Amino acid sequence: MKAIAIQTIAVLLLLSGGVLGCKTAPHHQARLPLYDLEKDVNVPDSQALSRLTEAPIILVGEHHTNPAHHAIQLSVIKELNDSGADVAVGLEMFRQENQAALDQWIDGELSEKEFAAIYLENWGFPWKFYRDIFMYAKDNEIELVGLNVASGVTRQVAYHGFGSLNEEQRRQIGNITCDVTPRYRQFIRNAFGAHAHGDLNFNNFCEAQLIWDTVMAINALEYLDKNPQKKLVILAGTAHARKMGIPSQVKQRSPLPMVIVLPETERSISIQNTGFDDADYLFLGS
Repeated sequence: MKAIAIQTIAVLLLLSGGVLGCKTAPHHQARLPLYDLEKDVNVPDSQALSRLTEAPIILVGEHHTNPAHHAIQLSVIKELNDSGADVAVGLEMFRQENQAALDQWIDGELSEKEFAAIYLENWGFPWKFYRDIFMYAKDNEIELVGLNVASGVTRQVAYHGFGSLNEEQRRQIGNITCDVTPRYRQFIRNAFGAHAHGDLNFNNFCEAQLIWDTVMAINALEYLDKNPQKKLVILAGTAHARKMGIPSQVKQRSPLPMVIVLPETERSISIQNTGFDDADYLFLGS
């Protein structure tokens, strides 16, 4: 599989752990079990949707092989779309260079078999985990946005460091170093040490993580700059979706507000061990 070398980096990291548009909003109650990490309280069902629409960027984390997490992501997209928001979906699962294929899918120019094959060239996890999201987006003509870094860049940085990229690549991304908060550095170090990592060294591994965070933030902001009316729901692994990941890179580049939601998991993400410095809300029971 073409994407497997790049996905190895993601697997190591992720196993460790506004104004609405002009559509008419139907009268219904959102079914989104949110827990407010700042106030340490459950969010009433009647307030859940309004909490998610407070910002143009909504990050919803996932463990890639957990069907419940993808069901949550789809419920967020559905609720926002049904409410009348002008929704787009940003994808860690697709490289920005493959945006044309995403557009063709939404326009009905690709069969499911054709699109699934392109998806598998971008992402190393089975189509079945994401199928419902992609089908809903197509059926409702919701724009999909490829956010991830160009093919080969992450692998090159992971093995040879950011300095090995050519001048044009570095210019597009900006300077990347493992100069992060002590907490995020330890988070990445835990991921690095918890799994087999072959010939990688930690600093390169850290730079590869930051390449993903940075490029996805840049691509999301560029999209919203061209489409300021949109609510961009970003689907990404929990390591990238945490405030110290993509949101940190967005914050360094833009004052746009964000809402960060992580799924509750049995061990790694819970009310007991996840705080407001990680996310704004948890999805309970996921």
